[in-house]
Parts: sequence; structure tokens; C-alpha cells
Amino acid sequence: MLKLFNISKTFNPGTITEKVALENINLELQDGDFVTVIGGNGAGKSTLLNLIAGVHYTDTGSIVLDGMDLTGKPEYVRAKYLGRVFQDPMMGTAANMQIEENLAMAMRRGKRRGLAWGIQPAERKLYREKLALLDLGLENRMTSKAGLLSGGQRQALTLLMATLQKPNLLLLDEHTAALDPKTAKKVLELTEQFVNADHLTTFMVTHNMKDAIRYGNRLIMMNEGSIIYDVRGEEKNNLKVDDLLRMFGSVSGDATANDRMLLG
Repeated sequence: MLKLFNISKTFNPGTITEKVALENINLELQDGDFVTVIGGNGAGKSTLLNLIAGVHYTDTGSIVLDGMDLTGKPEYVRAKYLGRVFQDPMMGTAANMQIEENLAMAMRRGKRRGLAWGIQPAERKLYREKLALLDLGLENRMTSKAGLLSGGQRQALTLLMATLQKPNLLLLDEHTAALDPKTAKKVLELTEQFVNADHLTTFMVTHNMKDAIRYGNRLIMMNEGSIIYDVRGEEKNNLKVDDLLRMFGSVSGDATANDRMLLG
């Protein structure tokens, strides 16, 4: 369970470039919630995700995950409990390492590392089975360097690495935005498959309203650092893109909403 209490964040305070990114955010995710987060540019979506991940620290408030107060913990400490997939497919894997070596790193995340670094046969068998789930043929290329893969293949591999050990929370930061539509659809389908299989608590930031409606059991809309809409269940299932555009336009005062929110 994730609990955010009175989270606020201002960048460059007291300067001409001061930007209030988040203001008094209170949010609670139940175990197994798959939350999609939408909003225009500068709404605070990615800032909120980065505060949870420890990339930035809060000015006020606290972040509690499964009873652990993560508020002042550095990013590398939080990484033990979090799975994360970035917008850039190149960021989630080590290009000069083999596919199986990348998976081994993910499997050892948060564990004590001794001298026995080598990949054992049983471990290699597990990786082959997991890679087969991607349906990309990577189970037959386990010794290939990750840098030789396409962007979509690397993003699918990153998703697998992020979920290999069941994380307390899975963070998805516009993880299909850099992919072509066909590949993006594939990665989203894999995301839903992995999340449902392990009942993962998931926080997915997206600009795509159709994806926000299609995936997950809960939808949050943000604007100017605040949560302006939070819907789940049957009400979410009945939503249409036009409903969200009208709501965003009425709150933001922008009748055309945001171009990137019209994608999909």
C-alpha cells in the first residue's frame, strides 16, 4: 500500500524561475491498484512519480510504502522496493551486457552480492521461460548484447526486469511514449499481463487518454500540481475520451486541452 501525505514540491524557490510543481497532494493506493495518471504538460505527473522513486525529495509531506517511511531515503535504497520503466527505452538496460546478464542484475537487486556472480543453469532456465512470455524470440538470444536490440525489445526487456522480483510498487513513466503505435500496444499488453499475473500495485503516467481509460482499475487526472479527478470501477469503465477532455478543459480553461492528450 502506498500513502502520500501532504506532498508539496517547488523547484528553484525564491528565483525568477520558481515553479510550484506539486501542492498538498494526498493519495492512497491499495494493494493491487493499477492507477493511470494523466494531465497536460507541467501538471506534476512525472514529478510525483520521481518523488516516489527518490529522484527528488519532497519539500513537505511523507511517502509511506507498505509501512516503510521512504520520505528521506535516497533513490538507491528505494530501488529495492520499486520496479521502474522509463520513457527512454535505452535507460532501463545495460547496453554492453548480455540479455541474461541484465536479467541477473535485476534478479539480484536489493540482495547481498558475494563472489558467486555466475549465472546458474536453473537461473538461466528461468530467464528463458520469462523471455518466452515476451513473444519476441529473445529466449533464443540470451547471450546477445542488450544494445543490439530495438527500442521496443529493450523496453519489453526493461519491463520484464522491473517485474522479475515482485516489486512493492511498479512505476511506469510514459513507458510507451517513445515507441511506434504497434510496439507501444505490445508493451502495454505485456504490462497488463505482468501486472495481473502478480497482482502488482502500479502507478502509470501517460499522456494518452485512451490508454488511461483502457488500462488499470483507477484513473487520476492532474492539473497545475493538484489532483482534480480520481475515478475507479464502473465509473472509470464507462468513461470516454470526450468526457476527460471536457473535464480537463473546464478546469484548465483551455478548450483545446493539450495536444498530447489527444493522442491514440
